[in-house]
Amino acid sequence: MTEIIAGLYVSPLEFLALLGALALVTARWLPAAARPRVTIAAGTVLVLSAIGLSAVGIRWQMLPVLAGAAVAAPFAFSPLLRRRSGRPPWRARWWLALPGTVACAGLIATGPVAAWAFPVPVFPEPSGRFPVGTRVMQWTDPHRPEGFTADPHDRRTVVVELWYPARKSPAGARRARYLGRTEHEARTVSDALARQAGLPGFLVDGVPRARTHSVFDAPVAGGGGRFPVVLFSPGSGGVRTQNTAWAEELASHGYVVAALDHPYDSAAVVLTDGRTLRSRTSSTGDRGKDDELAAGWTAVRAADLGFVLTQLERLDRGEITGPLTGRLDTGRAAVTGHSMGGAAALQAARRDRRFDAVIDLDGYPHGPISPPLRRPTLALTAAITPDTDPRYLPRLTKALEANTAISYRLTLPGAAHLTFMDGPLYLPPVPSIAGSLGRAESPRVVAATTLAFLDATLRHKPGDPAGGLAAYGDLSVLPPENSR
Repeated sequence: MTEIIAGLYVSPLEFLALLGALALVTARWLPAAARPRVTIAAGTVLVLSAIGLSAVGIRWQMLPVLAGAAVAAPFAFSPLLRRRSGRPPWRARWWLALPGTVACAGLIATGPVAAWAFPVPVFPEPSGRFPVGTRVMQWTDPHRPEGFTADPHDRRTVVVELWYPARKSPAGARRARYLGRTEHEARTVSDALARQAGLPGFLVDGVPRARTHSVFDAPVAGGGGRFPVVLFSPGSGGVRTQNTAWAEELASHGYVVAALDHPYDSAAVVLTDGRTLRSRTSSTGDRGKDDELAAGWTAVRAADLGFVLTQLERLDRGEITGPLTGRLDTGRAAVTGHSMGGAAALQAARRDRRFDAVIDLDGYPHGPISPPLRRPTLALTAAITPDTDPRYLPRLTKALEANTAISYRLTLPGAAHLTFMDGPLYLPPVPSIAGSLGRAESPRVVAATTLAFLDATLRHKPGDPAGGLAAYGDLSVLPPENSR
């Protein structure tokens, strides 16, 4: 009863509470014969729904619904109680009752509007032929000190979530929770992300309630085939799960996605020992100093990506215990990222020749833009507006033009910076925040364009990907530098 009804943004229990509240408010306007039955039925449904919601946790969006019903209840039940006690029934004149009815109905209507603006995200069904499994790993690099702490013995630790093609799970298998392995982790991460965005945590309290389409530790898909790998770095302060819809779509099409938490950069990273590492990165307001800081943070992220690819190679060889031993084709690897993670992906590809392709999801190229990338690259950008950093496109274009392999820059009309993550699924559909593509279309477009590029570069599917990419927006194809 906690699953969200698609299109209504409320659960069955919340829907019953909403119907009960509306029936209670409007019962006064029904014919006299129907009034008692409707009032009693509405009150019963409302009370039972409220009890059920109290057991599973009441979302803040339901508080105005319950408040409107509470205000209306004395006026709805008073005539029934007076009749039962033998006193003559009393009803206010219609012109006195109408303002109260409208006020209560307006209060109740606030609930579904708020649920629509800040919903529990409903993840799109992956379109590929594989079900999706997920697993969380934690790896420590013994060769890299942790630069964010003063402890000389501290070593860099990253938390990685894998989404992979899986076998079909039994009916009723519990789907993975969004944002964390447990409710505590999901709420810790959600609260940290809200604080980082300057929002009160209660506004997005529906986010950690969401369930994805993945199943934790599901058996790997049969057939013995090996799957190309796609590494992902989130945006500044972002977390490994911020692109879950995208990762599930890729996994359903036969890729293994490995998304990273970057400790002390991600808003909150919950380690296996229960510790929570909070972000220690923040801007100063000085453009020059912030560019220097961002370049340093990007370099750390790039090193994290290279380290994780090494661990995936060890996992495939069986040196690390896991379900994907012998199933990872690390010889076909792409590195991707959103925002600062996109910058990290570009840097990782420059530093590590094992990466065969690069995807930058609306990321400003922090740090050096040399040596050349030497890898096929796809850069997806949001719609360019007067608020766009004027340095962004020139610097991105310069980096892509220096590439010795083909590059594609695709600008998606209607896309905002947060379009390239799960944000449109749970943020208010305001174009300046989440873009204007819509909750269903945003993840579909981002996944479709990246899949077209990955299929061409990692799987070498015949045909020019430019034709498919151009269908989604304004495409610029930059041929290799040595061919110009």
